[in-house]
Amino acid sequence: MNSYTDFAEVYDMLMDDVPYREWAERIIHILRENGIDDGLILDLGCGTGTLTELLAEAGYDMIGVDLSPEMLDVANAKKIESGHDILYLCQDMRAFELYGTIRAVVCVCDSINYILDEEELTQVFKLVNNYLDPKGLLILDFNTVHKYRDVIGDTVIAEDRGECSFIWENTWNADEEINEYDLTVFVEEEDGRYRRFDETHLQRGYTEAQMKNAIEAAGMMYLSSEDAEQGGSVTDDTERGLILARECGK
Repeated sequence: MNSYTDFAEVYDMLMDDVPYREWAERIIHILRENGIDDGLILDLGCGTGTLTELLAEAGYDMIGVDLSPEMLDVANAKKIESGHDILYLCQDMRAFELYGTIRAVVCVCDSINYILDEEELTQVFKLVNNYLDPKGLLILDFNTVHKYRDVIGDTVIAEDRGECSFIWENTWNADEEINEYDLTVFVEEEDGRYRRFDETHLQRGYTEAQMKNAIEAAGMMYLSSEDAEQGGSVTDDTERGLILARECGK
């Protein structure tokens, strides 16, 4: 499982088109629809804490878990600036440990796609089920096989942002249903020269059926799914799915 290292310092700059506030509003609506107006929420795979901050702003007590210490350094800097009382833990989502139970778990922005093995995916959901309050809620999004295979697979994206430029090369492995992206970034230093760094990340595409099977194998109750971008049911053309599941008898 990959950990963001140098990429963490430019992550927010390169992800500036992600509609985090829109996502937060949708998540808050779902939470409140399910009677979760306050309390302790876990942002699993929280990255640089952008969504975590928005949920804290909405009045939730937040915990953020991420594998990358560099990403959490950025998240903690945001926490200092905002003054929100957020607990960040540097842990692998396949083996995360909390101090008690929580009302809901949020896992978005393709974080779950870093889990490459279905048995490990089930293990993540077992831990989620274990730490959720009775009838607690899981809100999860995932990138589909269609997105990796048909939309971004075997493509190269390059952008010049002035102080930061990057080349993002995707390669789709059909046998394993895994997308490899090789990232080369050039960051301008104070002396005007550019520093280069390279990272490779692997993400697995999942179908709705695979996610449902893993959730139910973990003992959770699968509630619903939808196309996270277009609304309506998940179809063969869905790129990102949104799933709701509930804690069910440990």
